[in-house]
Amino acid sequence: MSEGATGCPVNRFAKDDPLVQRFATYLTGERNMSLNTRESYLQDLAQLAGVTWGEATEAPFVWAGLTELQAHDFLSALAKGGVRPATVRRKLASARSFYRFLAREGCISENPFSYLRGPRLARVLPRIFSVEDTKRFLACPLEDLALGLIASYPAKRDAAIFEFLYSTGCRISEALSVTWGDLDFARGSLIVTGKGAKDRLVILGKPATHALEELRREIAAQRPDLATSETPVFLGDRFGTLTRSIVERRMKRYLAEADLPLTLTPHKLRHSFATHLLDAGADLRSVQEMLGHASLSTTQIYTHVSVERLKEECAKFHPRR
Repeated sequence: MSEGATGCPVNRFAKDDPLVQRFATYLTGERNMSLNTRESYLQDLAQLAGVTWGEATEAPFVWAGLTELQAHDFLSALAKGGVRPATVRRKLASARSFYRFLAREGCISENPFSYLRGPRLARVLPRIFSVEDTKRFLACPLEDLALGLIASYPAKRDAAIFEFLYSTGCRISEALSVTWGDLDFARGSLIVTGKGAKDRLVILGKPATHALEELRREIAAQRPDLATSETPVFLGDRFGTLTRSIVERRMKRYLAEADLPLTLTPHKLRHSFATHLLDAGADLRSVQEMLGHASLSTTQIYTHVSVERLKEECAKFHPRR
């Protein structure tokens, strides 16, 4: 029996379904979705087909015949399979989006997922670095260089990428796609392309700008052919491709040196960027723009982080708490 990580059956023929294939083209061609996001949608549809028609039924499927009761059964199967509420909601969104596409294409008259609601989500506050933690962590690469524990280029590259992530609030995928030509050192800014192929302006602080300038000088000295405007800013130790997993491994090294939890990730620098700005009085909508959030509600979770921290401090030190 073919089952996904959730324990629900997955129909391996779903990718051959003509309507699923048209939907996949729509996701990349019109919605500008990344390949990873598109594959998540298609995997969700394969699970829907597996629960509804069984894992061995071959495509094409009778999508127009799926009833609201069967749609509800799909969500129930996910919940019984131990799927987290957030993942159930994502799979519901995938199915709803697919059926909206089918309606647009004239393949169905009603969307069986329109009136279904996913499980309630407990609000989870993001784990972040404190300001002091951040300073300690960001100092580690150049401290290692000074102690002779790491070569010059990897140290300056690591210093630059972590300063860049904290200064701009960029996602790691966005950072890895930046080229030298994207950087406007004179204005201390750059345009990055985020989710949905949307561009936004982000700001480089002085420490990040200095770290990037040091990195470029290092590259120009060792590999002048790679200091051009078309070259990615962040490269591997041997000037090849730098991947997310490599950055995460480098980060764990410095987390250990700074005596910080090894569970912290590059994305936590993005969370910390937002929370520290709001703590200092930044406008919520400005932070939303800098993060590239489509919805203000997504950004608002960082205000809860700040409030919770203040409540903890009051509980510790206020005489009548």
